[in-house]
Amino acid sequence: MSRARIVAVSLLVVGVLTGVGGPPAQADRSTAHDVHPALRAHLVAAYDFDHPVPGDPALERAQGRSGTEIELINGGAAMRVPDRAYRGSGNAVQTRQVDPATTGNDDWKAGTWSASGVRTLRAFSATTIMGWFKLNMDSPALNSTTADPNDRYNAIGLAGLLTGDSDGHGVRALLELIDVDGELRLVALGRRLDGGNSQTFAANRDWRDLLPVGEWVHLAATFDFGTGALALYRNGEPVDGFYTRTDDPWLVSGPGPHVTTASDPRGIKIGGSFPQDTLERNPCDCRMDGLLFLDSMVSARDVRRQYDRMAR
Repeated sequence: MSRARIVAVSLLVVGVLTGVGGPPAQADRSTAHDVHPALRAHLVAAYDFDHPVPGDPALERAQGRSGTEIELINGGAAMRVPDRAYRGSGNAVQTRQVDPATTGNDDWKAGTWSASGVRTLRAFSATTIMGWFKLNMDSPALNSTTADPNDRYNAIGLAGLLTGDSDGHGVRALLELIDVDGELRLVALGRRLDGGNSQTFAANRDWRDLLPVGEWVHLAATFDFGTGALALYRNGEPVDGFYTRTDDPWLVSGPGPHVTTASDPRGIKIGGSFPQDTLERNPCDCRMDGLLFLDSMVSARDVRRQYDRMAR
């Protein structure tokens, strides 16, 4: 993200909080029919990539109550591609690595970032991330930050909510493919406390079966920061898995209530890390559509309801 755009976003946030600079942007609710009624009250932000900001097609308007716009980083409007993950969809977003042989900041990814936190995202006591994903890669991308031409990243970034102290990589909640004990797995990875330990719930099933190359798949990850419970879903069905840590990384074994750090998340990352565009990490050559960020741990029944609503 350019310095000018960072400044512009910061000024916009200040204007929203103080009333200076005109009325705050309103969430776009024109496609609320794509979200099951049971989820709408918990919908913080949603992106279908059919709603560019007027006058700046490199920005995507949000649905949901937060109105949190995201940037289509480095590719701009060209990242919207006519590919339908579900009935009623128009475009998907394309993310990808651009030049693996050069250390730079040109990968196509999406998101938003603010060093002072993104006020419209607020602090979540529970979280769900879900959406449609189509991979066009069969292994993590080549690592553009090292001199070794054969070195690869250890993960493929899908979508995540950053912590309140994130450098653009650290997350409060993340849906990702990452190396677990030498094997790439689909995971839900979360962190309750800023600066604290993460916990990971990893799928047992081979990730290539869960996300076949070139096929649209609906994924969901849920995070209950009060109890330490995480879950994964594929096409509306629970995914069997295991916790990578058997201790208490979120420190929830003692008396509660247990909540997240009372900090505003620094942003959202989609298709790779560092949405402020200062570094490349874990790019995804993939397409995404119908991304939802909710402030509750959605039940298995409601995950199924949302999938059925979009897949019908």
